[in-house]
Amino acid sequence: MSNNQVYIFDTTLRDGEQSPGCSMNLNEKIEVARQLVRLGVNIIEAGFPISSPGDFEAVQAIAAEVEGATICGLARTLEKDVIRCGEAIKGAKSGRIHTFIATSDVHVQKKLRMSKEQVIQIAVDSVKLARTYTNDVEFSCEDAGRTDWGYIREVLEAVIEAGATTLNVPDTVGFCTPEQYGGCFAYLKQNVKGIENCILSTHCHNDLGMAVA
Repeated sequence: MSNNQVYIFDTTLRDGEQSPGCSMNLNEKIEVARQLVRLGVNIIEAGFPISSPGDFEAVQAIAAEVEGATICGLARTLEKDVIRCGEAIKGAKSGRIHTFIATSDVHVQKKLRMSKEQVIQIAVDSVKLARTYTNDVEFSCEDAGRTDWGYIREVLEAVIEAGATTLNVPDTVGFCTPEQYGGCFAYLKQNVKGIENCILSTHCHNDLGMAVA
């Protein structure tokens, strides 16, 4: 991938809609998506299709009606999520499935109650399934900001081999300083096999007031 290309991934219709007072109806979501295209956004994360019939309908409608950007749906690394997401984006001229699983020790042990090996296998299986719906698959290590860099490397190498084309390394809980976050990306760029063939994606939270620092 070119080192100089920047792609704008907008999650107003998914993450942004979680803000108090920002809930939108279907027509409003379609209009926001069209405005994002006019603004030059490259990828629009239109919703989380498995979360509700309304979210599925919104992603499906935006995929069918809005052109000029890649339309993306979010899915956990669960078969039912990925299938639902694939169904929602199938009308898009350019569609993406964005699938994720937590990788930090606290999430793996306390939330998922899995081994690290199980997490990797589930991630691989979900990426492979997503590739049956689209060639554009994004994978996220949820809570990467608190994940050991060596383990992120293992996970990313596995999902790259499975077919992931965009790799998201999110600071999900706003834990990192800019130096820590930048250091993680530098490490991954130097050490992850195959990363040169993928797009690297950031997702910052502003808990410490430094999301754009």
